[in-house]
Amino acid sequence: MNTLSLAVRDASTMLRRNLLHARRYPSLTLNLLLTPIILLLLFVYIFGDAMSAGIGGGSADRSDYIAYVVPGILMMTIGGTVVGAAVSVSMDMTEGIIARFRTMAIHRGSVIIGHVIGSVLQSVASVALVGAVAVAIGFRSVDATPLEWLAAFGLLVLVALALTWIAVGMGLGSPNAEAASNNAMPLIVLPLISSAFVPVDAMPGWFRPIAEYQPFTPAIETLRGLLLGTEIGHNGWLALAWCVVLTALGYRWSMALFNRDPR
Repeated sequence: MNTLSLAVRDASTMLRRNLLHARRYPSLTLNLLLTPIILLLLFVYIFGDAMSAGIGGGSADRSDYIAYVVPGILMMTIGGTVVGAAVSVSMDMTEGIIARFRTMAIHRGSVIIGHVIGSVLQSVASVALVGAVAVAIGFRSVDATPLEWLAAFGLLVLVALALTWIAVGMGLGSPNAEAASNNAMPLIVLPLISSAFVPVDAMPGWFRPIAEYQPFTPAIETLRGLLLGTEIGHNGWLALAWCVVLTALGYRWSMALFNRDPR
């Protein structure tokens, strides 16, 4: 077998290992998944009329706000799910299994690649579950073409990949699982201060740059445009650029931390 075949085989083995861990210990994934579902129900049924009246200039229509908020909740779901990757990687690093893997004849990067692919798959499954809840409470995307649906799916996968590499770096750089969870909290907080719940134009002037110049806002606006037919503008290119930059930085950071000599 050549080097590529060995790398693919070893990464597949590590992927199966991570998926088995997620299946046997689902509490972390479920806890992270509950947050976007609760926020979706809270903002739709508790704040929906008031929020839709504020955005719509006085006319309260909860169905309009459901359409507005769901793309942001889907992005938040990815941000919450990849926190589990940071915790899982940190546990592997601190519990000694990585040291054991280093002594075995396996591809060195397969451990991290298995974590990344497993986290992306979990993110896609989580988005599908939250999306099903959104459809159950009234979300509809009747104007999206099959090509736009495919583009929306591709965007979600790219965002999940980019954030997973960042989360893996946070996990590798943390001394324990608790610290990894805390370090990855910005991946949950940033969507809260983006355009997920209210338009950027409705925010105070001093706060607007914080919401505008971050990766989640262009990604949310692009997803919203693909699913609802709203204007995307330059947000599509910005979202793609953020995904590429974060993936490259996260990969370099993660591999540098993983390949350093153990202390």
